[in-house]
Amino acid sequence: QVQLVESGGGSVQSGGSLRLSCVASEHTRSRYYMGWFRQAPGRERAAVAAVDSRGCTIYADSVRDRFSIPQDNAKNTLYLQMNSLEPEDTAMYFCAANWGWQAYLLLLLLPSNYNFWGQGTQVTVSA
Repeated sequence: QVQLVESGGGSVQSGGSLRLSCVASEHTRSRYYMGWFRQAPGRERAAVAAVDSRGCTIYADSVRDRFSIPQDNAKNTLYLQMNSLEPEDTAMYFCAANWGWQAYLLLLLLPSNYNFWGQGTQVTVSA
C-alpha cells in the first residue's frame, strides 16, 4: 500500500503563502486519485482539493481562487500551493490517496473515499 508523507506546514501571517508537499512511496499518476484535506480543532475533516488519476482537479469553494495542486510525477509528489492565506485556513492538513477512480469528480472531496492517509502537517495563519 502507498505511504504518504506531508511537509511544508508552518506559521504565516494573513495574506501570506505556503506550499505543502506530499511525497508518495510509489508512482501514483494514472493509478491513484489524491486529495488534500484539513481539520481544525473541534471540526470535521474537510476537503480542500483533489486530483483524479487523469489529472483532473476539483477544489472546495472556499479555496478555489487561492489554492492549487500541482504535481511532480518524477518525484511522486503532490503539492498544495496556498496563496492569500486567511486565519480561517488554520488547520492540520492531510494528504490522502486511493486506488482507481471515481465516477464523478465531486466524489473525490469525500474523506470516506480514501484509504491511505499521511500524518498531517500543521498550518497556522495569524491575523
